[in-house]
Amino acid sequence: MSHRKPRPAGYVRGGWTVRVRRALKGDRGSAGAELVIATPLLLLMLLAIIQFALWSHATHIAQAAASQGLATARAQNGTAAAGTATAQQILDQLAGGPLTGATVATDRGAASASVRISGTATPVIPYLSLPVHAEAAGPVERFVPDLTGG
Repeated sequence: MSHRKPRPAGYVRGGWTVRVRRALKGDRGSAGAELVIATPLLLLMLLAIIQFALWSHATHIAQAAASQGLATARAQNGTAAAGTATAQQILDQLAGGPLTGATVATDRGAASASVRISGTATPVIPYLSLPVHAEAAGPVERFVPDLTGG
């Protein structure tokens, strides 16, 4: 006479690990398919992050060049040509990589001066051209004599 307990319905020899293996047997190769889909998406996300960083850096360079050009153009004896030259010099020094096709436009009137810089960020993702614009404006410095005699 055997003293073994009766086995429940659906009992599989080997326990739960065998049941899990049998249940997942139909999913063979799914990891490879998921990897084929996920890898290009992850790489595209990485390239998008790098592209945004380059665009941001190019924008900061353009803003710095516009500010320096404005400082030169709005000086008491400054000119629009001097402002453009200063901005272009800053761009030549800083924008070799992240900013391409940069153009500088400087206006100087009797009361105000402005410098506008536009170009494009260097593309990392093919066919994606992000525009870069920066502008700086301010009053022209001028000497006003003190007429109060104080």
